[in-house]
Amino acid sequence: MRKKTSRIFKVRVKKISRAFMEFFRQGIFSSILLLVSAAGAMFLANSSYAGFYESILHVRLVAGFGDYLLSMSLLHWINDGLMAVFFFVVGMEIKREFLFGELKSLAATILPVAAALGGMAVPALLYLLFNFSEPTIAGWAIPMSTDIAFAMGLLALAAGNAPRAIAVFLTALAIVDDLGAILVVAIFYSGAMQWLWLLAGLLVFALLIIVSRYRQLPAPFYIIGGLIAWYGFLQAGIHPTVAGVLLGLIIPARGEDGLLEKLEHMLAPWSAYLIMPVFALANAGISIDLAGLQELFSPLAMGIIFGLCVGKPLGILLAVYLLRQFKFVKIPKRVKWGHFAGAGALAGIGFTMSLFIATLAFPDPQVLNTAKLSIVVASLLSGLVGIMLFASIKSKPM
Repeated sequence: MRKKTSRIFKVRVKKISRAFMEFFRQGIFSSILLLVSAAGAMFLANSSYAGFYESILHVRLVAGFGDYLLSMSLLHWINDGLMAVFFFVVGMEIKREFLFGELKSLAATILPVAAALGGMAVPALLYLLFNFSEPTIAGWAIPMSTDIAFAMGLLALAAGNAPRAIAVFLTALAIVDDLGAILVVAIFYSGAMQWLWLLAGLLVFALLIIVSRYRQLPAPFYIIGGLIAWYGFLQAGIHPTVAGVLLGLIIPARGEDGLLEKLEHMLAPWSAYLIMPVFALANAGISIDLAGLQELFSPLAMGIIFGLCVGKPLGILLAVYLLRQFKFVKIPKRVKWGHFAGAGALAGIGFTMSLFIATLAFPDPQVLNTAKLSIVVASLLSGLVGIMLFASIKSKPM
């Protein structure tokens, strides 16, 4: 009996490791596509095609029927519609990690959760210090975010020999970070509330949860319910991507053959290889000129750059140090301070989530352009620092 249990455990560990490595490799290719898309957007925004690029993004598209027609620009369909699918996948990833993955046990959760909280709080405080009493104070959440695709992609390229524990740490941290960013968007970056529409959206989710307790619903029921809730959230003034996250969290997870695992396996490649690159192509079109470069010394830009490049690693390292000092956690073997510093630097690559929050925080195109440029600069600097730290780790074991 003991041998059989041991064999089953080993098989599960192998499957979890294989799934993690698949996710790890997916991060590499996704980060390359994101980089190409962002570079393409910046080229278009600073070329003779800039007018055409902008006009395409503002083409209005109509969807729906009868009295329920939605007319939005292509940019809004990408940010409110396609990104809802991206957040749907994020919601499923969060649920899977807490049920079956690296965040299943309390002991394994404490370190990345505390590090993520430190990595969100310190950047936000730094931003507020630079922008206190400034009209740009609304962007305080921009430097809180980590782009999991870029961070994991660079980690795989720059730190192939690093302990697996540090890759797990950064992955779990980024997932908790995503959850924090989602909560921030839901609470602080939603419009004037229309309570009846919000209630309608929540009722749809409540019905799906109740029915799911008694019988297995096929995937189309959840998708249709999610679309109705998405529309309700949009009309309510809640950013509709929140509906995507909530739908991901209520999808039933019943082991490897559950609906959650099937949907995540099906949609994750579309999210990584299509939705995120399209989002980057639509949102990373930053117009760069001398005046724009001078804006990098404005409170807005300094808050973002210092928040991501300094606040992220500082908050993460501070959390790890305090947990170790008070003996709340046991640091994994072979992991050094340099590994945590490198992971903290890579966590400063805000890109996708930071751009997303910037579009919500700043309706003014000029201010938004400065924020986007600052995010790109900060992400590049964080990536370079992270690569250099992993390439030359000389710190003593903890």
